[in-house]
Amino acid sequence: MRTTPTAYIAGAWEHPTRKATDKTLIQLHAENVKGALQDAGLTMQDVDGFFCASDVPGLGAMSITEYLGIRPTYVDNTDTGGSSYVLAVGHVAQAIAEGKCSVAVVTLAGKPRTGRPNKGEGAFFDDPNCPDVPYELPFGHVIPNLYGMCAARHMYEFGTTSEQLAWVKVAASHHAQHNPHAMLRNVVTVEDVLESPMVSDPLHKLDCCVISDGGGALVVVSQEIARSLNRPLVRVRGSGEAIKHLNGGKTDLTFSGAVWSGPKAFEQAGVTPADIKYASIYDSFTITVLMTLEDLGFCKKGEGGKFVADGNLISGVGKLPFNTDGGGLCSNHPANRGGMTKVIEAVRQLRGEAHPAVQVPGCDLALAHGTGGYLGSRHGSATLILERE
Repeated sequence: MRTTPTAYIAGAWEHPTRKATDKTLIQLHAENVKGALQDAGLTMQDVDGFFCASDVPGLGAMSITEYLGIRPTYVDNTDTGGSSYVLAVGHVAQAIAEGKCSVAVVTLAGKPRTGRPNKGEGAFFDDPNCPDVPYELPFGHVIPNLYGMCAARHMYEFGTTSEQLAWVKVAASHHAQHNPHAMLRNVVTVEDVLESPMVSDPLHKLDCCVISDGGGALVVVSQEIARSLNRPLVRVRGSGEAIKHLNGGKTDLTFSGAVWSGPKAFEQAGVTPADIKYASIYDSFTITVLMTLEDLGFCKKGEGGKFVADGNLISGVGKLPFNTDGGGLCSNHPANRGGMTKVIEAVRQLRGEAHPAVQVPGCDLALAHGTGGYLGSRHGSATLILERE
């Protein structure tokens, strides 16, 4: 039976920094939380729910809530990599429905450019207690290889081309030119992508996301609280989550966990991919976007290359505007975890607060999807359907 959530995203704030040389990790978190609460018109004293992942230093929620001076009655420290923050919004909606909290904060921050990696970043590669390490580390793979494998297999199975993948980057660059905080603001062409250095065949340098400091936060509230605030009403209409792993070697590299998380979110929301006006898709690499769009049902499996080509993802040009802030491919990828910024830009679109050059007219239904972990091995997938009331 389909149930309708009654949770609303009242606050959304993205840290403007991309290189935090003068800030500690906990400072970034605190500034994110403060910014999101101010956006919602709420204060620290209003918070009774706190949601984070392993990017929080120390003892997770215990350490950061002490630093912030708040006493939440409900906490969640679930970690599924970059999808954690998309997944968390669904968990908040459930907690609110059960009466566990009414004003919850979700936060992300990281300093992969100017500090040490968070404990959740790349832990697979150096943790001797990880059960996968003895079987996979000897082969010497690194993160781009895990995505290059997926791209190569997709090309082999379906005839996808490097030119088609390049269109994902081209679309992101068209949007990033309007974002003053984006790391890469120059518009690029398909030829630019193909002529950039090869990183992991068939992925070129411009097929890969940026690495940045920064982060962001969300404030998710009950219907009663949402209606008392002088903010646009952005409702969590549906959510879904899933884990995909190698299944003892019996796996298919051409699909992601979105094949399971997406249908759950659409079913709960009571809508279809054809109803979505805007999509925020995790873009660690161009192949991540192409496969996710297929798995979410925006096109048939194997037709993602055709779907993303010829500017179809460019706002005002194509059928499905995506990542209108420039996404991870051009704007930022804080803590190497991009799910948070996907939700933030979806909220901006629904509020009509995106840059005028990329704002989707009449945007009343948006999707945000996160992929956490590694597409070529094990990862978490989380899908949100958001609605402007």
